[in-house]
Amino acid sequence: MTQLGPGRPRLEARRRQGRTPRAEILDAAAELFTTNGYGSTSTRAIAEAVGIRQASLYHHFAAKDDILDALLGETIAEAAELAARLSESGEPAAVRLYALARFDIEQLCAARWNVGALYFLPELRGERFAQFRVRRDRLRESYESLAARVVAEIGAGGVAEASAIPFRLVETVINIRSDEGAVSADTRGAIAEAVLRVLGWHGDVATVADSADALMGTSGA
Repeated sequence: MTQLGPGRPRLEARRRQGRTPRAEILDAAAELFTTNGYGSTSTRAIAEAVGIRQASLYHHFAAKDDILDALLGETIAEAAELAARLSESGEPAAVRLYALARFDIEQLCAARWNVGALYFLPELRGERFAQFRVRRDRLRESYESLAARVVAEIGAGGVAEASAIPFRLVETVINIRSDEGAVSADTRGAIAEAVLRVLGWHGDVATVADSADALMGTSGA
């Protein structure tokens, strides 16, 4: 039996991904929530999947809701931080929107478990997850603001009423993962390009992609 920390013995050798017990708990919960269902998963099952005592789990999370909230927050935290940095960039809006969309698509697809699918849980409508909904709405608003700027830069050919669509397009990768288990590189690229095309943008996507790469390098993403 190995030690998690003072007074918290581990039942067996570490077998989850993650450098800390907290990260291991999140990894186990993400697997169980997305495969067995949130309502059908207990904290005891999560603890067993990690190989720790249930009491040790409560040292890190007071309740199952707290685990779900942490998992959901991780799905948007980096994209939200990037959106804030991109809002201060002087690059054309098309470059910034493409950079944000591609980053968000890649991180949603790279996650070991399809945690984005949990966005559709009825539990998320409750007060407990109000702050998560606020954070996600802010990310959506960042997309819509950049989309509106792309339309403004396009001028007469822009499709203003499509400004709400890019955020939804990015999140289609969640459903694709649910249906097919993976999202091909071609599909990821097509979605990132569609984020601009739906706004009436008709530029060269390769040029925008190169500019986005340069921008991401300077933004620290």
